[in-house]
Amino acid sequence: MAKRVMSLFSGCGGMDLGFEGGFPVFGACLGTGGHADWVAGEISADRVRLRENDYEIVFANDINERAKLAWVNYFARRGYPGSIYRTESIVDIMNGHGLNGHGLPRGVDVLTGGFPCQDFSVAGKRQGFSSGKNHRGEPRRDQSEEGRGSLYLWMKKAIEAVGPKVFVAENVKGLVSLSRAKDIIVSDFAKSNDDGYLMVSPRVLLSANYGVPQSRERVIFMGFSKKALRPEALAALSMDVIPHEYDPYPPVTHGDRTRPSLWGQRGNGVRDFVPSGTVLLDLPEPGQAADPAQRKHSRARYLDNGSQGQTEIDLSRIAPTIRSEHHGNIEYRRLSQAHGGRHLGELGRGLPERRLTVRECARLQTFPDDYGFVFESPAGNLSASAAYKLIGNAVPPLLAYHIAKRLERNWEAYFG
Repeated sequence: MAKRVMSLFSGCGGMDLGFEGGFPVFGACLGTGGHADWVAGEISADRVRLRENDYEIVFANDINERAKLAWVNYFARRGYPGSIYRTESIVDIMNGHGLNGHGLPRGVDVLTGGFPCQDFSVAGKRQGFSSGKNHRGEPRRDQSEEGRGSLYLWMKKAIEAVGPKVFVAENVKGLVSLSRAKDIIVSDFAKSNDDGYLMVSPRVLLSANYGVPQSRERVIFMGFSKKALRPEALAALSMDVIPHEYDPYPPVTHGDRTRPSLWGQRGNGVRDFVPSGTVLLDLPEPGQAADPAQRKHSRARYLDNGSQGQTEIDLSRIAPTIRSEHHGNIEYRRLSQAHGGRHLGELGRGLPERRLTVRECARLQTFPDDYGFVFESPAGNLSASAAYKLIGNAVPPLLAYHIAKRLERNWEAYFG
């Protein structure tokens, strides 16, 4: 029987897709050692389809209506009803569910959630727990309103209500350096339920270490129900140095041989980082594309001021972090020579200066091409502006797949 997953702060479903599996990736994005059993089959000379995982999404939630529109448009083709995705604030859901858990799923095995990160992001105002936004993302009227920066506490309430065996929480790397935010969050999560959760030390994961062609870094929190763990697993996970066979964090599959101390250890089965060109160069130019997501790109003008988004992608290296932006912070696929562009062969063929398309951003995040990010439908339309934001906020599905696979591999050792 599939393990039941409750997804909070789901966005467009990057974490959900990773737990689901069964999506295409470039073969270069997989490690060379120990992952042959991940491949369901070859799609083309450079792409494979990952196997489906032993998980089932039973609940998803986000306040963003556009996120639900994108999620339902994609996951409906996988047999999921749109009714399992709720767009109320987690505060409203938990305040309305009652003491008996009405409206929340039962028998949850895994709870996931990327609680709002804007207040902890280096790119943001770093207000942390003192956010100026409330739990619905609106300006906060007074201190009595629940702030966006404390929504992880409502994720904690959801954990207490449904009692998963394990939960996975995700946030920006900037949280680690913001006062004592990480320690406070770990302490609060550990107090979920009477028996409590064993919090494994949070770890910052670099997406590029897992085959994602991007420098995105995220801090991952994992908590295990003490009453659900086998005694030997509880003992192993409580150690300062967790034995490899019990470590819930996935092993590195990719690295940079020129900077091993910064980008992770290289060993058997570890490949070089996947350069952005691997996933971008086969795409047609927007004017020749049939995919609406490849036809659309930001038209924000170039600013010669050194600000974010004014550089072009180096196709021989991993891409910079795809940000939740839709105007001038979207990086350039190609700059003109006058603006310092280095893709001289492309410029020589008359290809114009332009920013990354929606589809190019999605590929750098490892979303499959059949995930429609720009579309019109009876349920509503999804614009390029909205799509850029959804993609930039998402967990890369391939990174989530690694996390899901590691838990799946260790499940019996943890819980019997």
